[in-house]
Amino acid sequence: MDISNRIKSVTPSVTLAVTGKARQMVADGIDVVSFGAGEPDFPTPPFICAAAKAAIDAGDTKYMPKCGADLKAAIVEKLRRENNLNLAPENILVTFGGKQALFNAFQVLLNPGDKVLIPAPYWVSYPEQVKLAGGECVFIPTGPEKDFKITGQDVLAHAAGAKILMINSPCNPTGVTYTPEELKDIADAVLQTDLIVFTDEIYEKLIYGDTRSVSFASLDERLAERTLTFNGLAKTFSMTGWRIGWLAGPAEVVKAMATLASHQTNSPAGFIQAGALAAYTDSSAAEAIETMRQEFENRGLHMHQRLNAIEGVSCTKPTGAFYCFPDISASYGKVSGSLDFASVCLEQARVALVPGVAFGEDRCVRLSFATSLEQIDKGIDRLEKMIRQG
Repeated sequence: MDISNRIKSVTPSVTLAVTGKARQMVADGIDVVSFGAGEPDFPTPPFICAAAKAAIDAGDTKYMPKCGADLKAAIVEKLRRENNLNLAPENILVTFGGKQALFNAFQVLLNPGDKVLIPAPYWVSYPEQVKLAGGECVFIPTGPEKDFKITGQDVLAHAAGAKILMINSPCNPTGVTYTPEELKDIADAVLQTDLIVFTDEIYEKLIYGDTRSVSFASLDERLAERTLTFNGLAKTFSMTGWRIGWLAGPAEVVKAMATLASHQTNSPAGFIQAGALAAYTDSSAAEAIETMRQEFENRGLHMHQRLNAIEGVSCTKPTGAFYCFPDISASYGKVSGSLDFASVCLEQARVALVPGVAFGEDRCVRLSFATSLEQIDKGIDRLEKMIRQG
């Protein structure tokens, strides 16, 4: 069969490919340390599972014609309480994970040839989703020398003819977080343009040190009608396999996305929404989040220190998410780029990591610290030995 040109233009997810290959090697009896996974290694909190089980037992297993009012109300309250955003249920859409929310938003807002500004490095799916919607990517380079961050001046320098600006803080793959002052600088620049802002805040609760999390849309009341805020429960509550996310934005955009979803997937199952409702309303939630956050912070600091102790490796300190994104280009030796480096690392050192070229930065590789300290040390030991031996 003749596959469409639209799909031929899409690059498969490298992160999923690396994780899948590492899992297959483990299944074949090979001892692999995997730093590829972009998901928490904690179980979903019991109170969330209990709520979902109760909904199943109550027979809540049928089609959901639309998102439950209770969950939308809980998200509205969460945004008011934690994000300083005053919205209504018509501003909320619940989706099958944050990925679907982003995909559908690009679909309803982009016309062929519309340009989207994407800071690089970027999450691997942003460019592919833009392409599938017929848009064009305009990458704004950053790099380790800029702590992987853009400025308001960068926005103004690239804004001509662009429709959407993509922001991700805390960031996958870099682990960096914009300060409130840095976001305000970007917001001031945006307000001098006609840009719509997509702000991916899926890692908002996983922040470290004296870092503060601020929702972009809360920085200026004029941003409310020009910002779509994307979030979900996968990272904060270790609910990756539940596939439930949401976005908050202008009512007309939410309505258009709901129309698309009505011919696509409809709403997540009722019992999954029940689990999500518990996550946002149960008194146990804060303690569950903090337990995971503290452990990730300890792991991130440890991995950062270990990586920077390797000759030829330089790693920006992670202030959010659960990734380190070290510059390993000085240690390439005989390999040519991050893809080759990651391949050699997996085959020779039995360590799985994701090449930075997948994120638009070939000097770096991504390592997830969503694994135990024991595994972190084991993997870094192997990585250091491989680099030292050239």
